[in-house]
Amino acid sequence: MSMGRAFSVALVGLEGHIVEVEADIGQTLPNFVLLGLPDASLNEAKERIRAAAHNSGIPLSRRKITVNLVPASLPKRGSAFDLSIVMAALSAAGDVRGTGRTVFIAELGLDGRLRPVRGILPAVIAAVRAGFSDFAVAAANQGEAALVPGANVTGYQSLARVALDFGARAQELVLERPAEDDALPPVAVAGGAVPGEPDLADVAGQAEARIALEVAAAGGHHLLLVGPPGAGKTMLAERLPGLLPDLDDAEAMEVTAIHSLDGHGQVSALIRRPPYERPHHTASTVAIIGGGSGIPHPGSASRAHHGVLFLDEAPEYERRVLDALRQPLESGELILHRSAGTASYPARFQLVMAANPCPCGKAAGKGQDCTCTAMARRRYFGRLSGPLLDRVDIQLQVNRLSLAELSSTENRESSTVVAARVSLARRRQRQRLAAHGLVRNADVTGRLLRGVFRLPPRTTTVLDRALETGALTARGYDRVLRLAWTLADLAEIDEPGSHEVGLALTMRQRGMSA
Repeated sequence: MSMGRAFSVALVGLEGHIVEVEADIGQTLPNFVLLGLPDASLNEAKERIRAAAHNSGIPLSRRKITVNLVPASLPKRGSAFDLSIVMAALSAAGDVRGTGRTVFIAELGLDGRLRPVRGILPAVIAAVRAGFSDFAVAAANQGEAALVPGANVTGYQSLARVALDFGARAQELVLERPAEDDALPPVAVAGGAVPGEPDLADVAGQAEARIALEVAAAGGHHLLLVGPPGAGKTMLAERLPGLLPDLDDAEAMEVTAIHSLDGHGQVSALIRRPPYERPHHTASTVAIIGGGSGIPHPGSASRAHHGVLFLDEAPEYERRVLDALRQPLESGELILHRSAGTASYPARFQLVMAANPCPCGKAAGKGQDCTCTAMARRRYFGRLSGPLLDRVDIQLQVNRLSLAELSSTENRESSTVVAARVSLARRRQRQRLAAHGLVRNADVTGRLLRGVFRLPPRTTTVLDRALETGALTARGYDRVLRLAWTLADLAEIDEPGSHEVGLALTMRQRGMSA
């Protein structure tokens, strides 16, 4: 009886677990047994592997092959285990030498080709953290896997080439390079102040909304824009990603790992620009939060990690979808529980919502043209629950443009100019918050705001009064303070004064004062 071993990675959400693949060649009748909680797609690997090995010129043993995926209690899914299973079986039969600590991640075609799999980046990250450094993957996945520091990645076109590198006899192998191209299309992620992206200079008027957008970008604050149709709410929201700075190495790795797992294209470089997600108002909870059968998949909220999640016509979304965002807005993480397992995805995004004041959209200003009843207005805007709105830092009324504002070319700063000020404000935040492991004002805890960064009572008088009268909750109090610190950073002053605190309070109450 002979034994062979190989290693692969099982993904549960973005968390990877090393799987040891054990193969045993028995003395009984031909059979192929796969153990260790494989799902249906993984169970199908038995027939793929037999055909791939035969067509590569290195057929599997005709005796009983038992493959065990350790740990056996961990659910395993997908076709990424194909290569590790066949290498363990070939090693058990003595057709190749021992595979050592090489990690194999690839799907097999019936003709022996190696096909790319999604989630290769988080899988390699997990293996490197577990102490592995050598990887064998499909050639189409090599560029993505090589993005991980410390990973020595070899890309292969076929099983025969892998077997040859691990000691198989060349004269028995079918080494012709497959003609087909299995490469996935490149990932395209919107966002960023780059040529062709929406420019803030295109927005006419709306001086207050432009300031609010700059403050949101500088401090990482959530934003609600309320106004009639055609006032420019969507144009403003689309330009927020262009004001945000590039992602640092750690952020870029997290964002790229999510898009790798999402599987919509081939990742060839780290995503350096903040992502931008704009789901339609008919999107389900699963589409936005994540879920699905088996292990839950990431949704728009996770794909917007370190970027912007824009909900246009926010009251048109189902209320349960909107309220499901409350957890990630507070914790920056989504934990999804399903019968097949629990997956955790990062979701530290900036939420931007746009809403009309009523169903017909004409209740702005004096509202004389509005045909909606008072009950219809309350029901429409009431879909945005109080707990959700309490987590939105900036809530601003966007008014309809006048002819003079629409025609004027004054005060139309470009995204590049505003992004430069945002970058300087972010730099001040990083310097101030570095000792506390934070980078943005939006992430400062209430304990720090009332401790290390406590403002004198004379500065917070108006804020204290609002809390005492019930106009603000304790959460709202902290969010106004964070806004005030961002205003101070943009003004390049050491700490907020009463002016910054007062302005921050009015920005939260759908207004703005000079």
